[in-house]
Amino acid sequence: MKRLVSLLLVSLFTLSLLSGCNTMRGMGQDIERGGEAVQDASNGNDNGGGGY
Repeated sequence: MKRLVSLLLVSLFTLSLLSGCNTMRGMGQDIERGGEAVQDASNGNDNGGGGY
């Protein structure tokens, strides 16, 4: 019984780590897109994004 509980806890912990990595990756991609938009705006490469 203890082994089953331990296995379940380890599985849940591993699953939470994997989902956390996916969330951080998505946040990194969003930040990268934001940086690219700033670069494009500063280079004058406005592609209709509602710039000034």
